[in-house]
Amino acid sequence: MDNCKELYNLWKNECKDSVLLEELNSIEGNDEEILDRFYTKLKFGTAGLRGVLGAGTNRMNIYTVNQATQGIADYLNAEFDKPSVAIAYDSRINSDLFAKETACVFAANGIKVYIYSELVPTPMLSFAVRKFKCSSGVIITASHNPAKYNGYKCYDPEGYQMTDEAAALAYSYIEKVDLFNDVKKINFDDGLKDGIIEYISEEVYEEFLSLIESKVINKNACSDANLKVVYTPLNGAGNKPVRKILDRIGVKNVVVVPEQELPDGNFPTCPYPNPEIRQVFECAIKLAEKENADLLLATDPDSDRMGIAVKDGDGFTLMSGNEVGALFAEYILTQYEQKGLMPKNPIILKSFVTTDLVKAIATAHEVKVANLLTGFKYIGEYITNLEKEGHEADFIVGMEESYGYLFGIHARDKDAVAASALLCEMASYYKLQGKSLLDVMSDVYEKYGFYANKVASFEFEGAAGMQKMADIMNTLRLSHPETVGGLKVLNIVDYKNTDVTGLPPSNVIAFLLENGNSAVVRPSGTEPKIKLYITAVGNSKDESNEIYELILAETSKWLEV
Repeated sequence: MDNCKELYNLWKNECKDSVLLEELNSIEGNDEEILDRFYTKLKFGTAGLRGVLGAGTNRMNIYTVNQATQGIADYLNAEFDKPSVAIAYDSRINSDLFAKETACVFAANGIKVYIYSELVPTPMLSFAVRKFKCSSGVIITASHNPAKYNGYKCYDPEGYQMTDEAAALAYSYIEKVDLFNDVKKINFDDGLKDGIIEYISEEVYEEFLSLIESKVINKNACSDANLKVVYTPLNGAGNKPVRKILDRIGVKNVVVVPEQELPDGNFPTCPYPNPEIRQVFECAIKLAEKENADLLLATDPDSDRMGIAVKDGDGFTLMSGNEVGALFAEYILTQYEQKGLMPKNPIILKSFVTTDLVKAIATAHEVKVANLLTGFKYIGEYITNLEKEGHEADFIVGMEESYGYLFGIHARDKDAVAASALLCEMASYYKLQGKSLLDVMSDVYEKYGFYANKVASFEFEGAAGMQKMADIMNTLRLSHPETVGGLKVLNIVDYKNTDVTGLPPSNVIAFLLENGNSAVVRPSGTEPKIKLYITAVGNSKDESNEIYELILAETSKWLEV
């Protein structure tokens, strides 16, 4: 605690930001609040920085952002000849400020900066990194976290998030930076005048959309079906690009949720702006019932994740990320076969916690599936390696159960703009056949088997929570249950053991059960929570749900707080 108080006093003396200084003064004498802000510092990893906004080393603010940027600038100047970066930001509180601060620090270190002039989706940052052949890229976002968070995601030259090795090396430079004394910075407008900072043009924006449009499989389906869509960008970055791409592919009947249309980092109607959660659809459902829409579409604040709800009688049913991924696989593979578009060695890329229903579908179509670690950078890296071998055309689609998809090779990160276009094309195609996506999902289950894939999350806030998470994982590594939920344990896979998995080490433990069932335990890399991924396979929907409940009842006891 003494060290925390020393840091607190240092910040009070050195901080020049009036808002942060006011916060520091307000917590004077409050040991608990001081501890929470200074007991640790935000660690830079493959997901960059992410934390609560505010004053202190354990908070997102201009000082921690600029410290990270100075360290990355030092890293880039050491590793690259004439380095350059692309910068983007979303709608979160201070995202635009942090983006400009980042640009000013890079420019002061002689690094060319390409920056978007307005908020854009994360995949557009990935696209810009590759377009301008940058050494790196930064987007200011905390994805789907609550409003009190912001983050700083850093990309490598191939357009996916930094690898473990690059992030560790960058962090070694960041640790050497005194955040009050070592940061170089120029004036943003001066950087624009000098040309070392350059706004990304509208032509780049349009090229991004054109590449997505080029992936449409059934060109007239959207215009012929007259699909009615209610869309919510959840006060984020998807509003313009999603509406533009839907208009381009022929989806003209789009109604946007007015309360969630414009950028607003406070997210007043959706405090947890995650399309996995039903609450974010409440405004959209009311509007959809009034408009008699076919489909609800939601993208998260940085528009890299997409969630949907489908008209179901008088109401709307949310579909999971696994279900949408399975529908994408069935639709694309079937259409490619029918139209003679299937590449020679087709491959679907998915995270290992994404439903094996996708594998069952792919196997039926004689298509390979690669199971990768959670983190879309592994999918992006795989696509890049295919491209280097001249086999990028073999890539069919990439997906994660957490509502992340990539259709096309224009980006190396999940893309809700492209996913929205594919989803609406697919829904239009089936509407012309008199089917909803729920009808098609029912057909898929009947054909390939009933898979209940669900995720349960357990939150662990603060310093004590981080220790609790570590203790839980250590305990599980020593456990050897013979059954889980009444199902025999066939194997326990520790993903830290690279000799077993053949993948980079990851803090994940999988309990593989009989009959294709499983339970996977994984601490989040960006949030204070542990996620439990359960797969339950049955001969009917009811049976698979019963198996799920049995597995959940036992495994949730492992994670009790």
